[in-house]
Amino acid sequence: MKAPENLLIVRTDRIGDVVLSLPLAGLVKKHFPECKVTFLLRGYTKTLVEEHPYIDEIIILKEENSKVSIKENINRVKKKHFDVSIVVSPTFTTSLILFFAKIKKRIGTGYRSYSFLFNKRVYEHRKYAEKHELEYNVNLLKEIGIHEKISPTTVNFDIRINSENKENINLLLKSEKINNDDKLVIIHPGSGGSSVDLPIEKMIALTKMLSEVDDLKIIVTGDSSEKELCDKFILKETVINMAGKLNLSELKALLNHADIFISNSTGPIHIAAALGKFTVGFYPKILACSPQRWGPFTDKKAIFSPSIDCNNCTREQCEKLDCMNSIDIGKVFDEIKRELKVKNYGD
Repeated sequence: MKAPENLLIVRTDRIGDVVLSLPLAGLVKKHFPECKVTFLLRGYTKTLVEEHPYIDEIIILKEENSKVSIKENINRVKKKHFDVSIVVSPTFTTSLILFFAKIKKRIGTGYRSYSFLFNKRVYEHRKYAEKHELEYNVNLLKEIGIHEKISPTTVNFDIRINSENKENINLLLKSEKINNDDKLVIIHPGSGGSSVDLPIEKMIALTKMLSEVDDLKIIVTGDSSEKELCDKFILKETVINMAGKLNLSELKALLNHADIFISNSTGPIHIAAALGKFTVGFYPKILACSPQRWGPFTDKKAIFSPSIDCNNCTREQCEKLDCMNSIDIGKVFDEIKRELKVKNYGD
């Protein structure tokens, strides 16, 4: 098998998906150190791959009015003369772009109606969640002769934080009177809607419990549209709302200061895990949204799912039975206290 010389990895979906594709670059360089590795992604996820030690170039998918500019992207990709492409997140449009860019080896799933656009097809049904998303991603590398088994103890995400963002966050924490002796918990209550969330009232109740812990500071994060939601968490002066105040680069730098990160199934939980932080996540029993496939890929985590005993759970059934409401917040709080080594709290 001829070694790849100029490899394109395509991941044009969301934050968590991109994070769970980053280890591919290091694995390619491990086996083929001379191979050039390029990532094709959307502009808003660019910061996740910037300064990555094993990614040589970044191509931003060209879009106009939220529509992919097919002809322009074909021309841009074609000029790079890639010999191999790996479509980690398959869409008809990106697959079409690679086909007409005449990339010699195009690796992708064999289970889509447009899979004929790939000439190296991988037959694994991800919807059954038999593996973690990252493991499915790594398996795509078998088509270029890389056979690796990864684990939370061996995987490397190689996320980097630049000095400017480090300094900005240091100044921000100082202005909020958060010092190095404080324990810092970051709570990210919103989500992209791809899963079923813990009821917001329960997340607020957990925040109230945490706000009673001595020498513990809490930061609530979210985008600008979630500021009003995050305002509901400001129960004491030790809880700070930073929704809408940080871009993704700054959020990445902030997460690097966390002792614990708490959220539903959403992109930032994967950033936190990749940075080696202890993560607390809330996941439904729906197979497609399960922690087996979409949980943080780390040993430093506590995952909570509904206590209701149900089979073949669907989103409709989960929402109808209010399954996520069965999660015991007291148990969540106890787990966080153990991780923080807190024995007593409050007055």
